[in-house]
Formats: sequence, structure tokens, C-alpha cells
Amino acid sequence: MPFDADLTACAALVEKGDPLRFRTVMAAPLNARKILFPLYAFNVEVSRAPWVTQEPMIAEMRLQWWRDALEEIAQGGPVRRHSVTTPLARYLSSDQAAILDELVSARRWDIYKDPFEDAAHFSRHIDRTAGHLMWVAAQSLGPADQQTVRHAACAAGIAAWLRAIPELEARGRIPLPDGTPEGVGTLARSAYDRLITARAHRRKISASARPALLVVSDAAQVLRAAVAAPGRVGAGQLPQFGPAARMAFGLRALSGRW
Repeated sequence: MPFDADLTACAALVEKGDPLRFRTVMAAPLNARKILFPLYAFNVEVSRAPWVTQEPMIAEMRLQWWRDALEEIAQGGPVRRHSVTTPLARYLSSDQAAILDELVSARRWDIYKDPFEDAAHFSRHIDRTAGHLMWVAAQSLGPADQQTVRHAACAAGIAAWLRAIPELEARGRIPLPDGTPEGVGTLARSAYDRLITARAHRRKISASARPALLVVSDAAQVLRAAVAAPGRVGAGQLPQFGPAARMAFGLRALSGRW
């Protein structure tokens, strides 16, 4: 199937809303792009839904719209027409739609200003967002070990979360169960350890599934910086995806070593 108007719209949405993942998709084979662009466009739409309004009820309705669409996909019947849901429905299985429904549900945290209950609650949030997204992406492309994928996703998810701390705090959220320098350093170290574990099991990820994990390439330097100087997190001074990082990412993408 060629790139139609829907896939082109998905690609544009990802390019604007998630530049790092856009680069990972562009480094993937064409057939993989047809799967990843709708999936990542879905993630962009869902992740921004709680933030486009100050009214919790409206935000809840926006998220519910996506949950209803996923239910339609899971049931295998007609799916509401949309530039994201239409191509997404071509590739998602019923089980994958159920996994993504949990992702949408987890995004309800973004609507309100309640803190995480504890470290376990925070870990579940990262796993149900970054973990579920990467797992669905990987298994949609080829054979992959779920534990390895989720280790990698945790590292990437926490790296992205640490980068977002200043904005989350500016919006009145309490983004970490322990925001002390010691707590931030411990969290970053744990995430980095999981990245090392994932990379030690690279062979458990098939070549066809590797594009789903390329986003991890940017996580190591962020997590190392947070371990070395936790104060850089709150100050918004973590490494960004600049020219040097893009060059390093390009080399990793060519080698397939995430």
C-alpha cells in the first residue's frame, strides 16, 4: 500500500509533535513506516489531549474518544473515520488495541494535579505509556522479547520525563514521587541500569523490530547527566536532541545498534 493522505498526515503530525520518533521512523524501512507513523501519531494526539484545555471534563472526553476508537478496532467492526484511526486500524490486533487503551487511561494523570501515590505508581505510569507504546511498536514489526523492550522503554521514558520536569512543574504538576536530588539521581541510575540490561540482550530483538527501539539511542546521555548532576533536571539543563545527538543517532540508526 502506498503512502496515502492519511499516512502523510500522520507523518506530518509526528514530525511536528515528536521529532525524535520522526527520525527513528525515517530510518526504518518503508513497510515499517506505514505501521509506525499511525502508531506514533496516535501517541502524539493522546499525549497532548489533556493539555489543550483547562477543563478536566473536556480533557476526559478527548481521551474517551480515543478509547472508544480503540474499542472499535478491538471489536473488528467499523472504525470511525479519522486520519489516525483509519490507518491504525489496518495494523492493530485486538490485543494491541487493549494495550493502547491502558496507555490512554494512564494519560488521565496529566489532566489533574494529584501527585503520584508512590514510586510504584510512577513506575506503572512510565510502563503503561512509554512501555506499552514501544511494546506494541516492536511486536508489530517483528519478533521481540517483551522484557528487553520494556527495559529499553523505561530508560527512554524516564529520560523524556526528566527533560519535561520544568514544564510539568510550571503547569502545576508534581512530576516525581521523590524530587530531591537524591531521589532524582536514584531514579536516573535505575533507568540507566535498565538500559544497560536491555542492550546486553540486543539479540533478543529481531532486525525487523529494531526500529521500534531506536528512540532509546538518545536516552543514555540524558540519564548519565541526571546521575552526575541531578540539579540539572529541575533547571532544564539536561542534554537536548541537538546536532551532535542527531549525528550520533544517525550512526546508530545505520548500524541498527540502539
